Amino acid sequence: MDATNPLGDFLRARREQTRPEDVGLGPGVGLRRVPGLRREEVAMLAGISADYYLRLEQGRERHPSVQVLDALAGVLRLDPEATAYMIGLSRARSRRAARPAAERVPASILHLLRQLSMPAFVQNRYLDILASNPMARALSPNLAPGANRLRAVFLDQAERELFRDWRQAMQSVVGQMRADSGGATDDPRLTALVGELSLKSDCFRQLWARHEVRRREGIVSRLHHPEVGDLDLYCDKLAVAGADGQLLVIYHAEPGTESARSLALLGSIAASSADDVPDSLRPGDPARLYPLE
Repeated sequence: MDATNPLGDFLRARREQTRPEDVGLGPGVGLRRVPGLRREEVAMLAGISADYYLRLEQGRERHPSVQVLDALAGVLRLDPEATAYMIGLSRARSRRAARPAAERVPASILHLLRQLSMPAFVQNRYLDILASNPMARALSPNLAPGANRLRAVFLDQAERELFRDWRQAMQSVVGQMRADSGGATDDPRLTALVGELSLKSDCFRQLWARHEVRRREGIVSRLHHPEVGDLDLYCDKLAVAGADGQLLVIYHAEPGTESARSLALLGSIAASSADDVPDSLRPGDPARLYPLE
């Protein structure tokens, strides 16, 4: 991932995705190289000079005011999450390397995972699975501790087949990664993961280049499990207090539905099968793509 001009890359990508008709402009004169807005159109609508906007895209101006960014967010039709992400890209960060902290799931959360009768797991900001219960692992082997959700959905064909609307699910997970990064495009672990997936997956590379930011909570995941069939499950993400960036993710079905009955059947299958996968990784566990300590 190129972190040399993150704000300019973001502006360029979102400008090219904003159609003239979305902002009240006609087709204009002459052929367009891209279906989106021209630089001078963005500048005009934002109330800034075309030269200043050009400097922003080229990286010659990296710290615009919040007022300018708010104006650009309005022109590019950004939602609050995408606006916050864009503002984060423009903020200077310390050059002092941060010490990588060990990521441990709180004992109370591990206890809660064991008590939940629905698929549940804990992931970090890089979508590494830190802990999961047997129901989650019965839903997908890629929800076992040590797996990475982003790698699984783009590189594992079996994981693709779990999603009935795979393309939409991929857009969501890439947008979530953008949102969780908070604009920290120089994060070495994030850079390594994005670089690997960009080489191995054309689809990931195309979606990442769109610079879409999504944090969709309470969505319904449309899945197809090889043993219990179709499942329409709510997917809720709850922040783990005191654990920076960790989320408790819970899949659950609406009571009385076919999905609820299928999920109960999955629970029976999970209970009857031997499962020696630990609920969480222990310090020093080797089953991790990116060491956390």
